[in-house]
Amino acid sequence: MRKLILTLVILALLVSMAVFVQAQDMAMPDFIQHSDCEVDLTGETITIYHFGDISGAYAFITQPLLAGLADAIAYYNAHGGVCGAMLATDNRDTGGDPAQTQAHYDYYSSLDPKPSAVLLYASGDAELLRSQVEEDGIVSLISAGSVEGLYGEDGQTPGWIYATNPLYADQLGSFCEFVAADPMGVYGEEPVIGYISWPGAFGQAAFTPETIAYCGEQGVTVLETPEIFLPTDTDISGQVLNLVDAGATILYTNTLASGPFLVAKTVVDLGLEEDVQLAGVNWALDTSVALLSRTALGSDGLPAVNGIVGSLPFRWWSETSEPGVAFVREQAAANERSLPTQNIAYLLGFSTVDLYTELYIQTVNRLGSLDAVDGAALKETLDGISYSPLGLFTADWQGGELRAVPTNRMAMMMFLNATMDGPATSGDDALKIPNDDGTTIYVPILVPLTEFAPAPDLRPGGE
Repeated sequence: MRKLILTLVILALLVSMAVFVQAQDMAMPDFIQHSDCEVDLTGETITIYHFGDISGAYAFITQPLLAGLADAIAYYNAHGGVCGAMLATDNRDTGGDPAQTQAHYDYYSSLDPKPSAVLLYASGDAELLRSQVEEDGIVSLISAGSVEGLYGEDGQTPGWIYATNPLYADQLGSFCEFVAADPMGVYGEEPVIGYISWPGAFGQAAFTPETIAYCGEQGVTVLETPEIFLPTDTDISGQVLNLVDAGATILYTNTLASGPFLVAKTVVDLGLEEDVQLAGVNWALDTSVALLSRTALGSDGLPAVNGIVGSLPFRWWSETSEPGVAFVREQAAANERSLPTQNIAYLLGFSTVDLYTELYIQTVNRLGSLDAVDGAALKETLDGISYSPLGLFTADWQGGELRAVPTNRMAMMMFLNATMDGPATSGDDALKIPNDDGTTIYVPILVPLTEFAPAPDLRPGGE
Protein backbone atom coordinates (compact mmCIF):
# COMPACT_ATOMS: atom_id res chain seq x y z
CA MET A 1 0.00 0.00 0.00
CA ARG A 2 2.82 2.39 0.75
CA LYS A 3 4.16 1.93 -2.76
CA LEU A 4 0.74 2.61 -4.26
CA ILE A 5 0.56 5.85 -2.29
CA LEU A 6 4.08 6.61 -3.50
CA THR A 7 2.76 6.13 -7.03
CA LEU A 8 0.20 8.85 -6.40
CA VAL A 9 2.98 11.19 -5.33
CA ILE A 10 5.02 10.34 -8.45
CA LEU A 11 2.04 11.04 -10.68
CA ALA A 12 1.53 14.36 -8.97
CA LEU A 13 5.02 15.37 -10.07
CA LEU A 14 4.17 14.94 -13.75
CA VAL A 15 2.65 18.39 -13.98
CA SER A 16 2.36 21.53 -11.93
CA MET A 17 -0.90 21.15 -10.12
CA ALA A 18 -3.12 24.10 -9.41
CA VAL A 19 -2.90 25.37 -5.86
CA PHE A 20 -6.22 26.44 -4.46
CA VAL A 21 -5.77 29.05 -1.74
CA GLN A 22 -9.01 29.26 0.15
CA ALA A 23 -10.30 32.56 1.47
CA GLN A 24 -11.06 32.99 5.14
CA ASP A 25 -14.72 32.22 4.46
CA MET A 26 -13.70 28.85 2.94
CA ALA A 27 -15.21 29.70 -0.46
CA MET A 28 -15.17 27.20 -3.29
CA PRO A 29 -12.50 27.57 -5.99
CA ASP A 30 -13.46 30.14 -8.60
CA PHE A 31 -13.83 27.59 -11.39
CA ILE A 32 -16.78 25.95 -9.57
CA GLN A 33 -19.66 28.13 -10.72
CA HIS A 34 -22.79 27.20 -8.77
CA SER A 35 -25.95 29.26 -8.99
CA ASP A 36 -26.22 31.90 -6.28
CA CYS A 37 -28.07 30.75 -3.16
CA GLU A 38 -31.35 32.60 -2.65
CA VAL A 39 -32.38 30.56 0.41
CA ASP A 40 -30.29 29.94 3.54
CA LEU A 41 -30.36 26.21 4.31
CA THR A 42 -28.16 26.34 7.42
CA GLY A 43 -29.11 23.53 9.80
CA GLU A 44 -30.60 21.35 7.05
CA THR A 45 -29.24 18.05 5.69
CA ILE A 46 -29.27 16.73 2.13
CA THR A 47 -28.64 12.98 1.95
CA ILE A 48 -27.29 11.21 -1.13
CA TYR A 49 -28.98 7.79 -1.05
CA HIS A 50 -27.27 5.12 -3.14
CA PHE A 51 -27.08 1.35 -3.36
CA GLY A 52 -25.48 -1.24 -5.60
CA ASP A 53 -22.80 -3.88 -5.88
CA ILE A 54 -19.77 -2.98 -3.74
CA SER A 55 -18.64 -6.52 -2.88
CA GLY A 56 -19.16 -8.51 -6.09
CA ALA A 57 -17.99 -8.21 -9.69
CA TYR A 58 -18.32 -4.40 -9.68
CA ALA A 59 -16.27 -3.86 -6.51
CA PHE A 60 -13.18 -2.63 -8.38
CA ILE A 61 -15.34 0.23 -9.66
CA THR A 62 -17.78 0.91 -6.86
CA GLN A 63 -15.47 0.97 -3.85
CA PRO A 64 -13.60 3.98 -5.31
CA LEU A 65 -17.03 5.55 -5.88
CA LEU A 66 -17.64 5.40 -2.13
CA ALA A 67 -14.24 7.01 -1.57
CA GLY A 68 -14.98 9.78 -4.05
CA LEU A 69 -18.36 10.49 -2.52
CA ALA A 70 -16.89 10.56 0.99
CA ASP A 71 -14.02 12.86 0.05
CA ALA A 72 -16.27 15.19 -1.94
CA ILE A 73 -18.90 15.40 0.79
CA ALA A 74 -16.24 16.17 3.39
CA TYR A 75 -14.76 18.91 1.20
CA TYR A 76 -18.09 20.49 0.25
CA ASN A 77 -19.34 20.45 3.83
CA ALA A 78 -16.12 22.14 4.96
CA HIS A 79 -16.79 24.83 2.37
CA GLY A 80 -20.38 25.69 3.19
CA GLY A 81 -22.25 22.64 1.93
CA VAL A 82 -25.30 23.42 -0.18
CA CYS A 83 -26.29 26.95 0.79
CA GLY A 84 -25.48 26.03 4.38
CA ALA A 85 -27.09 22.58 4.34
CA MET A 86 -24.75 19.71 5.12
CA LEU A 87 -24.43 16.77 2.74
CA ALA A 88 -24.65 13.20 4.04
CA THR A 89 -24.60 9.76 2.46
CA ASP A 90 -26.60 6.59 3.06
CA ASN A 91 -25.79 3.44 1.10
CA ARG A 92 -26.28 -0.33 1.06
CA ASP A 93 -24.51 -3.21 -0.70
CA THR A 94 -26.47 -5.44 -3.08
CA GLY A 95 -23.55 -7.77 -3.87
CA GLY A 96 -24.86 -7.81 -7.43
CA ASP A 97 -28.00 -9.69 -6.35
CA PRO A 98 -31.23 -8.31 -7.92
CA ALA A 99 -33.19 -9.56 -4.91
CA GLN A 100 -31.02 -7.39 -2.67
CA THR A 101 -31.47 -4.46 -5.05
CA GLN A 102 -35.22 -4.81 -4.68
CA ALA A 103 -35.01 -5.20 -0.91
CA HIS A 104 -32.84 -2.13 -0.50
CA TYR A 105 -35.07 -0.08 -2.77
CA ASP A 106 -38.11 -1.19 -0.78
CA TYR A 107 -36.37 0.05 2.37
CA TYR A 108 -35.43 3.43 0.95
CA SER A 109 -38.75 4.06 -0.78
CA SER A 110 -40.62 3.33 2.48
CA LEU A 111 -38.71 5.93 4.48
CA ASP A 112 -40.70 8.88 5.80
CA PRO A 113 -39.96 11.20 4.20
CA LYS A 114 -38.91 9.09 1.24
CA PRO A 115 -35.86 10.14 -0.78
CA SER A 116 -36.37 12.63 -3.56
CA ALA A 117 -33.45 11.05 -5.43
CA VAL A 118 -31.35 7.89 -5.43
CA LEU A 119 -28.04 7.10 -7.08
CA LEU A 120 -27.85 3.73 -8.88
CA TYR A 121 -24.78 1.81 -10.02
CA ALA A 122 -25.78 -0.78 -12.62
CA SER A 123 -27.88 -1.09 -15.76
CA GLY A 124 -29.65 -4.15 -14.40
CA ASP A 125 -30.74 -2.21 -11.33
CA ALA A 126 -32.08 0.57 -13.55
CA GLU A 127 -34.09 -1.91 -15.60
CA LEU A 128 -35.47 -3.53 -12.45
CA LEU A 129 -36.47 -0.25 -10.82
CA ARG A 130 -37.41 1.85 -13.86
CA SER A 131 -41.18 1.69 -13.38
CA GLN A 132 -40.95 1.69 -9.58
CA VAL A 133 -39.03 4.96 -9.24
CA GLU A 134 -41.50 6.62 -11.57
CA GLU A 135 -44.48 5.32 -9.58
CA ASP A 136 -42.86 6.45 -6.34
CA GLY A 137 -41.79 9.83 -7.72
CA ILE A 138 -38.09 9.29 -6.98
CA VAL A 139 -35.67 10.67 -9.55
CA SER A 140 -32.54 8.59 -10.12
CA LEU A 141 -29.03 9.16 -11.43
CA ILE A 142 -26.77 6.49 -12.91
CA SER A 143 -23.42 6.64 -14.67
CA ALA A 144 -24.61 4.97 -17.85
CA GLY A 145 -27.36 2.62 -18.80
CA SER A 146 -29.13 0.35 -21.19
CA VAL A 147 -31.82 1.47 -23.59
CA GLU A 148 -34.50 -0.38 -21.62
CA GLY A 149 -33.39 1.05 -18.28
CA LEU A 150 -33.54 4.65 -19.48
CA TYR A 151 -36.19 4.56 -22.20
CA GLY A 152 -38.31 1.46 -21.61
CA GLU A 153 -38.99 -1.50 -23.83
CA ASP A 154 -39.94 0.69 -26.79
CA GLY A 155 -36.72 2.68 -26.45
CA GLN A 156 -38.61 5.94 -26.81
CA THR A 157 -40.17 6.61 -23.40
CA PRO A 158 -37.88 8.73 -21.19
CA GLY A 159 -38.31 7.72 -17.57
CA TRP A 160 -37.13 9.03 -14.20
CA ILE A 161 -33.58 7.65 -14.46
CA TYR A 162 -30.89 9.97 -15.89
CA ALA A 163 -27.45 8.79 -17.05
CA THR A 164 -24.34 10.97 -16.97
CA ASN A 165 -22.61 8.99 -19.76
CA PRO A 166 -23.83 8.13 -23.27
CA LEU A 167 -25.87 4.98 -23.71
CA TYR A 168 -23.70 1.89 -24.15
CA ALA A 169 -25.32 1.31 -27.54
CA ASP A 170 -24.42 4.86 -28.57
CA GLN A 171 -20.85 4.34 -27.39
CA LEU A 172 -20.47 1.38 -29.75
CA GLY A 173 -21.90 3.55 -32.51
CA SER A 174 -19.25 6.19 -31.77
CA PHE A 175 -16.57 3.53 -31.94
CA CYS A 176 -17.81 2.37 -35.35
CA GLU A 177 -17.57 5.96 -36.61
CA PHE A 178 -14.00 6.02 -35.34
CA VAL A 179 -13.16 2.71 -37.00
CA ALA A 180 -14.63 3.90 -40.30
CA ALA A 181 -12.51 7.07 -40.20
CA ASP A 182 -9.49 4.99 -39.11
CA PRO A 183 -7.27 7.96 -38.15
CA MET A 184 -4.59 5.59 -36.82
CA GLY A 185 -4.55 3.47 -39.98
CA VAL A 186 -4.93 0.18 -38.11
CA TYR A 187 -8.43 -1.10 -38.87
CA GLY A 188 -8.15 -1.78 -42.60
CA GLU A 189 -10.69 -1.57 -45.39
CA GLU A 190 -13.05 -4.28 -44.13
CA PRO A 191 -13.14 -4.07 -40.32
CA VAL A 192 -15.16 -6.72 -38.54
CA ILE A 193 -16.18 -6.41 -34.87
CA GLY A 194 -16.65 -9.46 -32.71
CA TYR A 195 -18.72 -8.65 -29.60
CA ILE A 196 -17.46 -10.47 -26.51
CA SER A 197 -19.02 -9.60 -23.20
CA TRP A 198 -20.77 -10.58 -19.98
CA PRO A 199 -24.41 -11.65 -19.94
CA GLY A 200 -27.15 -9.39 -18.69
CA ALA A 201 -28.32 -5.80 -18.95
CA PHE A 202 -24.85 -4.26 -18.75
CA GLY A 203 -22.79 -6.74 -20.72
CA GLN A 204 -25.18 -6.97 -23.65
CA ALA A 205 -26.45 -3.38 -23.58
CA ALA A 206 -24.47 -2.30 -26.67
CA PHE A 207 -25.33 -5.31 -28.80
CA THR A 208 -28.60 -4.23 -30.40
CA PRO A 209 -30.06 -4.41 -33.91
CA GLU A 210 -29.71 -0.64 -34.12
CA THR A 211 -25.98 -0.64 -33.33
CA ILE A 212 -25.33 -3.50 -35.74
CA ALA A 213 -27.21 -1.68 -38.51
CA TYR A 214 -25.56 1.66 -37.78
CA CYS A 215 -22.08 0.16 -37.77
CA GLY A 216 -22.89 -1.52 -41.09
CA GLU A 217 -23.83 1.87 -42.52
CA GLN A 218 -20.38 3.10 -41.53
CA GLY A 219 -18.77 0.19 -43.37
CA VAL A 220 -18.04 -1.75 -40.17
CA THR A 221 -19.41 -5.28 -39.88
CA VAL A 222 -20.55 -6.54 -36.48
CA LEU A 223 -20.74 -10.32 -36.32
CA GLU A 224 -24.32 -11.42 -35.74
CA THR A 225 -23.46 -13.88 -32.97
CA PRO A 226 -21.83 -12.45 -29.84
CA GLU A 227 -19.69 -14.49 -27.48
CA ILE A 228 -20.68 -14.38 -23.81
CA PHE A 229 -18.64 -15.24 -20.72
CA LEU A 230 -19.21 -14.94 -16.98
CA PRO A 231 -17.36 -12.53 -14.67
CA THR A 232 -16.10 -15.61 -12.84
CA ASP A 233 -14.66 -17.30 -15.96
CA THR A 234 -10.90 -17.67 -16.29
CA ASP A 235 -10.67 -19.33 -19.72
CA ILE A 236 -12.40 -17.71 -22.69
CA SER A 237 -10.06 -18.94 -25.40
CA GLY A 238 -12.94 -20.75 -27.09
CA GLN A 239 -15.03 -17.58 -27.30
CA VAL A 240 -12.13 -15.53 -28.68
CA LEU A 241 -11.24 -18.16 -31.28
CA ASN A 242 -14.87 -18.44 -32.37
CA LEU A 243 -14.95 -14.72 -33.18
CA VAL A 244 -11.55 -14.66 -34.87
CA ASP A 245 -12.44 -17.73 -36.93
CA ALA A 246 -15.64 -15.94 -37.97
CA GLY A 247 -13.56 -13.06 -39.31
CA ALA A 248 -13.32 -10.63 -36.40
CA THR A 249 -10.47 -8.13 -36.67
CA ILE A 250 -11.65 -6.17 -33.61
CA LEU A 251 -12.86 -7.54 -30.28
CA TYR A 252 -15.27 -5.18 -28.49
CA THR A 253 -16.24 -5.80 -24.87
CA ASN A 254 -18.94 -4.19 -22.75
CA THR A 255 -17.39 -5.31 -19.46
CA LEU A 256 -15.31 -3.75 -16.72
CA ALA A 257 -12.37 -4.58 -14.42
CA SER A 258 -11.53 -8.27 -14.98
CA GLY A 259 -13.55 -8.47 -18.22
CA PRO A 260 -11.37 -6.39 -20.59
CA PHE A 261 -8.26 -7.77 -18.90
CA LEU A 262 -9.31 -11.37 -19.56
CA VAL A 263 -10.06 -10.62 -23.22
CA ALA A 264 -6.66 -8.94 -23.66
CA LYS A 265 -4.81 -11.70 -21.81
CA THR A 266 -6.49 -14.33 -23.95
CA VAL A 267 -5.49 -12.54 -27.14
CA VAL A 268 -1.88 -12.47 -25.95
CA ASP A 269 -1.93 -16.10 -24.79
CA LEU A 270 -3.29 -17.21 -28.17
CA GLY A 271 -0.66 -15.22 -30.08
CA LEU A 272 -3.30 -13.08 -31.79
CA GLU A 273 -1.89 -9.64 -31.01
CA GLU A 274 -1.10 -8.96 -34.66
CA ASP A 275 -4.50 -10.20 -35.83
CA VAL A 276 -7.04 -8.30 -33.72
CA GLN A 277 -7.47 -4.89 -32.17
CA LEU A 278 -9.07 -4.45 -28.74
CA ALA A 279 -11.85 -2.01 -27.87
CA GLY A 280 -14.63 -1.49 -25.37
CA VAL A 281 -17.03 0.61 -23.39
CA ASN A 282 -15.72 3.52 -21.27
CA TRP A 283 -15.19 1.14 -18.31
CA ALA A 284 -12.67 -0.80 -20.42
CA LEU A 285 -10.30 2.16 -20.02
CA ASP A 286 -10.56 2.23 -16.25
CA THR A 287 -7.56 2.17 -13.92
CA SER A 288 -8.73 -1.18 -12.53
CA VAL A 289 -8.35 -2.80 -15.94
CA ALA A 290 -4.77 -1.57 -16.25
CA LEU A 291 -3.76 -2.69 -12.78
CA LEU A 292 -5.30 -6.16 -13.18
CA SER A 293 -3.30 -6.48 -16.40
CA ARG A 294 0.06 -5.99 -14.71
CA THR A 295 0.54 -9.77 -14.44
CA ALA A 296 -0.07 -10.45 -18.16
CA LEU A 297 2.35 -8.73 -20.52
CA GLY A 298 2.17 -8.57 -24.29
CA SER A 299 5.01 -9.12 -26.71
CA ASP A 300 5.97 -5.45 -26.27
CA GLY A 301 6.62 -6.02 -22.56
CA LEU A 302 3.66 -3.83 -21.54
CA PRO A 303 0.39 -4.96 -19.92
CA ALA A 304 -1.84 -6.83 -22.33
CA VAL A 305 -4.44 -4.03 -22.40
CA ASN A 306 -1.92 -1.56 -23.84
CA GLY A 307 -3.52 0.02 -26.90
CA ILE A 308 -7.15 -0.80 -26.11
CA VAL A 309 -9.49 1.88 -27.51
CA GLY A 310 -12.75 2.98 -25.96
CA SER A 311 -15.06 5.81 -25.03
CA LEU A 312 -13.90 8.62 -22.74
CA PRO A 313 -16.95 10.87 -22.35
CA PHE A 314 -15.45 12.87 -19.48
CA ARG A 315 -12.18 14.50 -18.49
CA TRP A 316 -9.52 12.15 -17.18
CA TRP A 317 -6.89 12.22 -14.42
CA SER A 318 -4.08 13.01 -16.85
CA GLU A 319 -5.77 16.15 -18.24
CA THR A 320 -4.32 18.30 -15.50
CA SER A 321 -4.65 21.56 -17.41
CA GLU A 322 -8.37 21.25 -16.61
CA PRO A 323 -8.96 22.89 -13.22
CA GLY A 324 -11.53 20.28 -12.18
CA VAL A 325 -9.06 17.46 -12.81
CA ALA A 326 -6.30 19.26 -10.93
CA PHE A 327 -8.74 19.86 -8.08
CA VAL A 328 -9.76 16.19 -7.81
CA ARG A 329 -6.13 15.10 -7.99
CA GLU A 330 -5.33 17.48 -5.17
CA GLN A 331 -8.14 16.05 -3.06
CA ALA A 332 -7.10 12.46 -3.80
CA ALA A 333 -3.56 13.26 -2.70
CA ALA A 334 -4.76 15.04 0.44
CA ASN A 335 -6.82 11.97 1.35
CA GLU A 336 -3.95 9.59 0.49
CA ARG A 337 -5.99 7.77 -2.13
CA SER A 338 -3.90 5.07 -3.79
CA LEU A 339 -3.64 4.36 -7.51
CA PRO A 340 -6.46 1.76 -7.61
CA THR A 341 -8.81 4.41 -6.24
CA GLN A 342 -7.86 6.90 -8.96
CA ASN A 343 -10.40 5.58 -11.42
CA ILE A 344 -13.57 6.53 -13.23
CA ALA A 345 -15.75 6.06 -10.16
CA TYR A 346 -13.71 8.38 -7.92
CA LEU A 347 -14.17 11.12 -10.51
CA LEU A 348 -17.84 10.17 -10.65
CA GLY A 349 -18.11 10.57 -6.87
CA PHE A 350 -16.84 14.14 -7.01
CA SER A 351 -18.89 15.10 -10.06
CA THR A 352 -22.02 13.58 -8.49
CA VAL A 353 -21.65 15.66 -5.33
CA ASP A 354 -21.10 18.80 -7.40
CA LEU A 355 -24.12 18.00 -9.59
CA TYR A 356 -26.29 17.33 -6.52
CA THR A 357 -25.18 20.70 -5.14
CA GLU A 358 -26.22 22.61 -8.25
CA LEU A 359 -29.39 20.54 -8.63
CA TYR A 360 -30.58 21.36 -5.13
CA ILE A 361 -29.57 25.04 -5.34
CA GLN A 362 -31.62 25.54 -8.50
CA THR A 363 -34.58 23.60 -7.15
CA VAL A 364 -34.65 25.30 -3.75
CA ASN A 365 -34.28 28.71 -5.38
CA ARG A 366 -37.34 27.95 -7.49
CA LEU A 367 -39.47 26.53 -4.66
CA GLY A 368 -38.30 28.65 -1.75
CA SER A 369 -37.46 25.89 0.74
CA LEU A 370 -35.84 22.48 1.06
CA ASP A 371 -39.03 21.01 2.51
CA ALA A 372 -40.81 21.73 -0.78
CA VAL A 373 -38.32 19.67 -2.78
CA ASP A 374 -39.52 16.28 -3.99
CA GLY A 375 -38.67 13.94 -6.84
CA ALA A 376 -40.93 15.72 -9.31
CA ALA A 377 -39.26 19.07 -8.54
CA LEU A 378 -35.80 17.59 -9.01
CA LYS A 379 -36.93 15.99 -12.27
CA GLU A 380 -38.10 19.36 -13.52
CA THR A 381 -34.68 20.80 -12.74
CA LEU A 382 -32.86 17.92 -14.42
CA ASP A 383 -34.99 18.29 -17.54
CA GLY A 384 -33.88 21.90 -17.92
CA ILE A 385 -30.37 21.86 -16.51
CA SER A 386 -27.20 22.51 -18.48
CA TYR A 387 -24.31 22.31 -16.09
CA SER A 388 -20.76 20.96 -16.15
CA PRO A 389 -19.88 19.34 -12.79
CA LEU A 390 -16.26 20.39 -12.10
CA GLY A 391 -15.86 20.68 -15.86
CA LEU A 392 -15.58 16.88 -16.14
CA PHE A 393 -18.62 16.46 -18.43
CA THR A 394 -21.74 18.38 -19.36
CA ALA A 395 -25.02 17.40 -17.73
CA ASP A 396 -27.57 18.39 -20.36
CA TRP A 397 -30.54 16.16 -21.11
CA GLN A 398 -31.78 18.53 -23.80
CA GLY A 399 -34.95 19.79 -22.26
CA GLY A 400 -35.94 16.37 -20.96
CA GLU A 401 -35.92 14.68 -24.36
CA LEU A 402 -32.89 12.53 -23.48
CA ARG A 403 -32.01 10.37 -20.48
CA ALA A 404 -28.33 9.90 -21.32
CA VAL A 405 -25.93 12.73 -22.04
CA PRO A 406 -24.97 12.48 -25.71
CA THR A 407 -21.38 13.73 -25.82
CA ASN A 408 -18.55 11.25 -26.33
CA ARG A 409 -14.97 10.94 -27.54
CA MET A 410 -12.51 8.10 -28.14
CA ALA A 411 -9.28 7.43 -26.28
CA MET A 412 -6.57 4.80 -25.97
CA MET A 413 -5.07 3.22 -22.86
CA MET A 414 -1.29 3.38 -22.76
CA PHE A 415 1.34 3.31 -20.02
CA LEU A 416 3.71 5.96 -18.70
CA ASN A 417 7.34 5.94 -19.73
CA ALA A 418 10.24 6.03 -17.28
CA THR A 419 10.97 9.71 -17.91
CA MET A 420 7.31 10.49 -17.13
CA ASP A 421 6.84 12.69 -20.18
CA GLY A 422 4.77 10.45 -22.43
CA PRO A 423 3.61 6.92 -23.21
CA ALA A 424 6.00 3.99 -23.10
CA THR A 425 6.81 2.30 -26.40
CA SER A 426 7.74 -0.99 -24.75
CA GLY A 427 8.41 -2.55 -21.40
CA ASP A 428 12.02 -1.38 -21.69
CA ASP A 429 11.18 2.32 -21.41
CA ALA A 430 8.14 2.00 -19.14
CA LEU A 431 7.91 3.38 -15.63
CA LYS A 432 7.93 0.32 -13.38
CA ILE A 433 7.08 0.48 -9.69
CA PRO A 434 7.62 -2.60 -7.50
CA ASN A 435 4.44 -3.62 -5.71
CA ASP A 436 4.15 -5.11 -2.23
CA ASP A 437 2.88 -8.41 -3.67
CA GLY A 438 5.97 -8.90 -5.81
CA THR A 439 4.37 -7.75 -9.05
CA THR A 440 5.28 -4.64 -11.03
CA ILE A 441 2.94 -1.68 -11.39
CA TYR A 442 2.76 -0.02 -14.81
CA VAL A 443 1.14 3.40 -14.56
CA PRO A 444 -1.79 3.75 -17.00
CA ILE A 445 -2.49 6.90 -18.98
CA LEU A 446 -5.37 7.62 -21.33
CA VAL A 447 -4.63 9.40 -24.59
CA PRO A 448 -7.64 11.15 -26.22
CA LEU A 449 -7.92 10.30 -29.92
CA THR A 450 -10.85 12.55 -30.87
CA GLU A 451 -12.55 15.70 -29.65
CA PHE A 452 -15.87 15.67 -27.80
CA ALA A 453 -18.77 15.23 -30.22
CA PRO A 454 -22.38 14.00 -30.12
CA ALA A 455 -22.73 10.24 -30.15
CA PRO A 456 -25.33 8.75 -32.52
CA ASP A 457 -28.79 8.14 -31.10
CA LEU A 458 -29.23 4.38 -31.51
CA ARG A 459 -32.42 3.84 -29.59
CA PRO A 460 -35.11 1.91 -31.43
CA GLY A 461 -36.78 4.42 -33.71
CA GLY A 462 -33.99 6.99 -33.16
CA GLU A 463 -32.29 8.84 -35.97
